[in-house]
Amino acid sequence: MRITVSHNRSQAEMIRCVDRSFDEMLRGQTGLPIQLAVKEKSWQGSILTFKLSANLGLLGSTIKGTVEVNDQDVVVDADLGLLNRLLPENALSEVLGNRIKALLN
Repeated sequence: MRITVSHNRSQAEMIRCVDRSFDEMLRGQTGLPIQLAVKEKSWQGSILTFKLSANLGLLGSTIKGTVEVNDQDVVVDADLGLLNRLLPENALSEVLGNRIKALLN
């Protein structure tokens, strides 16, 4: 799944914003019937690499991906693992995209 969110801030400011907002993005209501928790997160330059645990009822899965911050966009690339088979990707993409936009703007 790929989500691109445009921004009008400096790259350095957006990197700080993404870092500060990453955990917050996963808290509370996501609008989806899943619980997410951060397992790993690390920055290399302007790219954040992450691994999340995702639980849907009794089923668990791992989500892995990157968040790349460039001069104009924040690009999230994620492998949804088992969730991609259980929930429609377009619904996941829309809900998470809206959540990201709300946190970054």
